[in-house]
Amino acid sequence: MSQQSAIRLKDVTHRFRIIDDRPTTARELFTRIWKPSLTYREFEAVKNVSLEVCGGETVGIMGANGSGKSTLLRIIAGVYRPTSGSVEVQGTIAPLIELGAGFHPELTGRENILINGLLMGYSKRQMLDREEDIINFAGIGDFIDSPVKQYSSGMYVRLAFAVASEVDPQILLADEILAVGDLEFQEKCFDRFREFKRRGKTILLVTHSLGHVIDYCDRALLMDGGRLIFDGSSEEVARMYESRSQGTASHANPKK
Repeated sequence: MSQQSAIRLKDVTHRFRIIDDRPTTARELFTRIWKPSLTYREFEAVKNVSLEVCGGETVGIMGANGSGKSTLLRIIAGVYRPTSGSVEVQGTIAPLIELGAGFHPELTGRENILINGLLMGYSKRQMLDREEDIINFAGIGDFIDSPVKQYSSGMYVRLAFAVASEVDPQILLADEILAVGDLEFQEKCFDRFREFKRRGKTILLVTHSLGHVIDYCDRALLMDGGRLIFDGSSEEVARMYESRSQGTASHANPKK
């Protein structure tokens, strides 16, 4: 990998195994005990994708639901190991993908801050140094010392975003997370995103928002059916995505 390259994928394919004939009744389940064979099929969520992202670039990833965007991000984050192909990443990663996925419901917000930091590779001292900034950003008041199972969905997301974005990564992977919480908190999220960009972080942003891609991204990728079908300027990709979305909508709702 060249020094300027932060992310490089070569011929990456990822397959999931799907059970076709899952039992739906007690009788079918009982029958399977004596005949346990199941029928599987393989689904290619990402198909032969090659791309390179240079350090300091902000790259948008667009496409319809099921096009492979989120799977691609999880491969880069190391959540999924590709079925074939190679992935090279230069630098530390903060994946803003499944906010709060590592939270323990019985532990307090403060305790979850520490545990999540340790899971991301930070020391206890480093997380204690960041703790007050995380708490102030989340803005959930005294609930920080309550078990997170008592949080509202908005409080949960606020704390999760605050923890995930407070670390100092070289690469930020964001999957539809810039519009979490209420309007005031959304603006705080955008401010933090802009701060990351000003500091020259490498950012991959999965989004359906044409505005986010055009306003923030240096270039963009368009996914369809697991394939990378276009890699170009953010304006070009936004126009192509909009055109394809309108075409799909017109086919789904033909004029009478």
